Amino acid sequence: MKPGIPSRKEGDSLFNRFGILSPSSLLQEEDLKKALITGITGQDGSYLAELLLSKGYEVHGLIRRSSTFNTRRIDHIYNDPHLGGEKVHLYLHYGDISIGETLLDIIYNIKPEEIYHLAAQSHVRVSFEMPEYTGEITGLGTTRILEAIRKSGITTRFYQASSSEMFGAAKPPQSETTPFEPRSPYAAAKVYAYWLARNYREGYNIFASNGILFNHESPRRGETFVTRKITRALAQIKAKKQTELFLGNLDAKRDWGYAAEYVEAMWKMLQLEKADDFVVGTGESHSVREFLEEAFGYAGLNWQDYVKIDPRYFRPTEVDYLLADPSRSQKILDWKPQVKFHELVRIMVDADLELAGMEAIGEGRKILEERFTGWHRWDNQVISMER
Repeated sequence: MKPGIPSRKEGDSLFNRFGILSPSSLLQEEDLKKALITGITGQDGSYLAELLLSKGYEVHGLIRRSSTFNTRRIDHIYNDPHLGGEKVHLYLHYGDISIGETLLDIIYNIKPEEIYHLAAQSHVRVSFEMPEYTGEITGLGTTRILEAIRKSGITTRFYQASSSEMFGAAKPPQSETTPFEPRSPYAAAKVYAYWLARNYREGYNIFASNGILFNHESPRRGETFVTRKITRALAQIKAKKQTELFLGNLDAKRDWGYAAEYVEAMWKMLQLEKADDFVVGTGESHSVREFLEEAFGYAGLNWQDYVKIDPRYFRPTEVDYLLADPSRSQKILDWKPQVKFHELVRIMVDADLELAGMEAIGEGRKILEERFTGWHRWDNQVISMER
């Protein structure tokens, strides 16, 4: 048997074409640094997995059991162990952050040097409809992972995906010292998780860092999030498959950056000598209305001809204005965003046009190809979105 390739035991329900394993069946290469990512099939998790693989990590991802494959964002980085060739450095494990015992088993068996906790019920509007579930997953999920780290006795570094939504009604710009004023069940759950990470850092000497990331978007963003909803609808309108787009509050202002860049900031936090908390953003804020103007204008359309307001998309308590003060992270992490707001919009529009079977306008693709080399490439953007 080749190193890194598990045996396929008869009746092993945890093995399929994606190399999904039970912890006990995994033979790992001891010389590789190991990282565990919860939420690996999401936008951030997929980019982070690519980044870590490019740095020579053995990457493990936690995924929920589903009757259908939900791995489309990471299909292009998976190497099937049955085909031979390249060694397997990406492993997926069935698990759920609502089940502490499973988390403990996985963490104890893998013994990762780094754990990136990205999994959550992350849709703010949905959190008003499902507040209990949001607290259970987004809040208590962090508790279960931190407890698994403590009980397992392993030495690891833990990244908690905090959110700018925690600032809520706080006056902009928001920094690491700005008091939290959460305005949704999602934000309240994230505040709980933030303070728990700090508590375990101070009480149990666990290396636990909070990354307070402001909105970060990409072609891999979920289709129900407003930025992707806009660019996806725009492509469908251009393809004459859709005539209207329904949205809520157009005046909400957000600090929008490019997600593929933000995962590098996550990684940099866990390379520091001491655990700490950092705000990550661009230092610019734009409204949903501005996003519409930029996206539709880039495609040669007037957004007002297609957009309708649906009151159902308004939140019971709105967050009006989020703007990062990223000066501390830029200084300590030596991290600065390369992609500006208008460039982000072009990247997303071009990708969704290609996904709709149309020719991209091209500026977004050119921006990505000129700014990024190595692990982050345009082709992977589009391939990862195929169903």
